[in-house]
Order: sequence, then structure tokens, then C-alpha cells
Amino acid sequence: MKESPLPLPSVTRSPFGTLPDGTPVARWTLDSGTGVRAEVLERGGILHRLDVPDPGGKPANVVLGHDTLEDYTADTAYLGALIGRYANRIARGRFDLDGRTHRVPATDRGHALHGGPDGFHRRQWRASARSAPDRAELRLDLHSPDGDMGFPGALHVTARYTLDRHGTLRLDWTARTDRPTPVNLTQHAYFNLAGPDGDGGVLGHRLAVDADAYLPVDDDAIPLGAPAPTAGTPFDLRTPHPLGERLAHPHPQLRRTGGYDHCFVLAPPPAPGALRRAARLHDPAAGRRMEVWTTEPGLQVYTGNALAGDPHPRHGGLCLETQHFPDSPNRPDYPDTVLRPGTTRHSTTEYRFPPPDRP
Repeated sequence: MKESPLPLPSVTRSPFGTLPDGTPVARWTLDSGTGVRAEVLERGGILHRLDVPDPGGKPANVVLGHDTLEDYTADTAYLGALIGRYANRIARGRFDLDGRTHRVPATDRGHALHGGPDGFHRRQWRASARSAPDRAELRLDLHSPDGDMGFPGALHVTARYTLDRHGTLRLDWTARTDRPTPVNLTQHAYFNLAGPDGDGGVLGHRLAVDADAYLPVDDDAIPLGAPAPTAGTPFDLRTPHPLGERLAHPHPQLRRTGGYDHCFVLAPPPAPGALRRAARLHDPAAGRRMEVWTTEPGLQVYTGNALAGDPHPRHGGLCLETQHFPDSPNRPDYPDTVLRPGTTRHSTTEYRFPPPDRP
């Protein structure tokens, strides 16, 4: 008997809710046709669900989220959101650029975090979608005007989610500006490969990060300066380690932040703009595996230290945020984040799901 062909990748739209100003928010579902499915909201470009099969073929959502738009509107943990203009922290909410001082609202211990209180995570993105025999694609566009959250220049950003037949979820960023401005964009999903209701959060997950250096931070999570070697410390994740084991280490950097909330310095790519592996995550209990590949120079590893159990517990999810380094606008020794007119910023990150453990 001839086997039925697998379903082709598809993308569909459905209503998710309405913002207080009356703006309707749609949910877009990208289906690989081979078991992996992603749901993305127009509001904040939020990765609302990411269903991945276990060894028995049963799918489960592997990202933390909320049930309603109202919950997302009240959320302060950036669950699943697109982050900009500047992901991570800018010390004291200020930076100098071409002889002028600019200020961004300081909302995190006196420092700017994730683009300010009305960053890209709270914006309504303009969506369009298409599918092909090998992939489903959602394009999100956003215009950020000159002076938005204190940043100079009008910025146009495109974030393109693509889910292919292999179950790889890809995020391509493109940004252009009419004035020099710092740009650092990331995706803020909290992963739990057991599913959001997995017992013990992610403490039983095994994490590997392809980095031999990281950025130590002060009490406010601002980088202290030059990268430090990971060797001989709990930041050495070049081979997989259970997160619970590592977080129990008495290292002062872990005690300072309540877990990992640090940027790891990735090895240079094999060629400009090429993807290279940044991290591997494995939940032995569920059998699911994930790899993160990126063109970005850094990976912010955050173990959900501030999650408070409403509804997700502390360490209930793990963020693997591909990005440039924190506070780069004030650190000329870090890779440059300034985008200038006439140039285009491109960035790509892939979330790959290798075959799960056999039952």
C-alpha cells in the first residue's frame, strides 16, 4: 500500500484578543507538517507556543507563555517576546553617540533594560505570511520613530519567523535607520523541554554552551569589563551539565544574580554572517533536545531567576538569547552595535530539534 504523503507546511491566522484601545491581535500558526508547530502573536512578536514531539511522537509546548492577551499585557518577564531597540542592559540608561548624549528610561535598578518600558515587546507588529512546499513563513514589520524611548533615528525592523519541514524554527532580523543608533535585537523565549508544567522546571535539563569566556557582572547585572575565562568555573559549559548542579555552586557570580544571567562570548563564525552552534539543551526525562545556532557574537543565558510562580515558578524556563553584548554603547572594547544610514543589520538564529531520545 502506498503511504500517504506528509502534510505540507502551512500558516494560518486566528483571533487572539483585543487590546484596550480596540486593536485586534491575531495569532499566526506555523505548522511544519512533520510534528513541530509554532504560534506567534502580532503583539510583541511573541512566540506563544512551540510544540515539539517527544520520543513517542507526542507533542508538547516547550516555551512558557500566558493563556490570554490580558496576561501578556500585564507581563513583566518578556515571555516569548521580540526585544529591541536594545536587548539587555544599558548602564544608567545613557550613552554617548557622535558627540551627543542620549537617555533611555531606566527601569531596572537604575539601568535601561530591553529597550525601555515601551520597547518592541509591547508593540503591534504588522504581519504577512506565506507558505511553500518546504517551509511556512511569517514576516513581522515595525517602524520605530526618531526619539522612540530616547533612541535617535527612525528605525525599520523586520523579523521573519520560518518553520521548515525539518522542524527548524528560524528567526531572521533586518534593520535599517536614517540616523546612527545602537541596535541589539533578540528573542526572549523561556524554554522548558519537558513542557511548561514539567516538574522541577529546567533544573534537570543539561545545558552546553560553545564558549570559553563570559562577561562577569556587578550587583546590577552590568558587565564589569573584559571577558573572563570559563575554565575552572561553573560557567564552563563546553560539555553538558545539569542546570541544578551548576546553580548550586557557591561561585560569587551565581550568588550575585541568583543563577545564570550572563552573556557568554561565542567563538567567531567560520565566515562573516555564517551560523555556528551556540548551545545545546537536553531534557533527559522528556527525551527532547534542542540546538541554538546563530550569527550573533553573544548568548545571554538566563535561568528565570526572577520568575515568581504566577504562573511560572523560579527556574521554570531557560532563556538562550542570541545577541550582542550588554552595555555595548558604553563599551568601545565590545563588538560595535551602532547601525548607520546606508547599511543594513542582518542577524539569524535557528532553533533546531535533533531526533529525540528513543523510548
